[in-house]
Amino acid sequence: MTENTSTNSAAPQFEIQRIYVKDISYEAPNTPGTFTEEWKPEVQLNLETKSNRIHDNTHEVVLSVTATVTSNKKSAFLIEVHQAGIFLISNLPNEQLHQMLGSFCPNILFPYVREVISDIIVRGGFPQLLLAPVNFDALYAQHLQTQQKTDETTTATGDGHIH
Repeated sequence: MTENTSTNSAAPQFEIQRIYVKDISYEAPNTPGTFTEEWKPEVQLNLETKSNRIHDNTHEVVLSVTATVTSNKKSAFLIEVHQAGIFLISNLPNEQLHQMLGSFCPNILFPYVREVISDIIVRGGFPQLLLAPVNFDALYAQHLQTQQKTDETTTATGDGHIH
């Protein structure tokens, strides 16, 4: 049994420690006028993820979602939510760790941020805003490609500046 314990200690480990709202901002600058006009929403959505190491194997991941909604070319509302989680991740190579932090953890956080946004929008008197699922794996792969191109450009110019 001692052998199994030592083998398991090197096995990859993942644990959700806490999920929480870190920051919320909501503005509806043109109410009540917005409610008296025909509702023709145009949604602009921005996503961003950040992570930082809290302790050796403990990381905070923050998924920031900003939704800007206009109707009839006027601002209806703006909502920004920073949904965060603390995750214990150990015994992974750096490449897999970065993928966990940049893709897997945001996938866990997204349903929570979607619920918070929908709830606040309805409480603000607007129709429910349901965010479509997001492919964080594809976004992470795109980020890696962009980063690789930037690194190649920086290396090619030799001056350390991105052109």
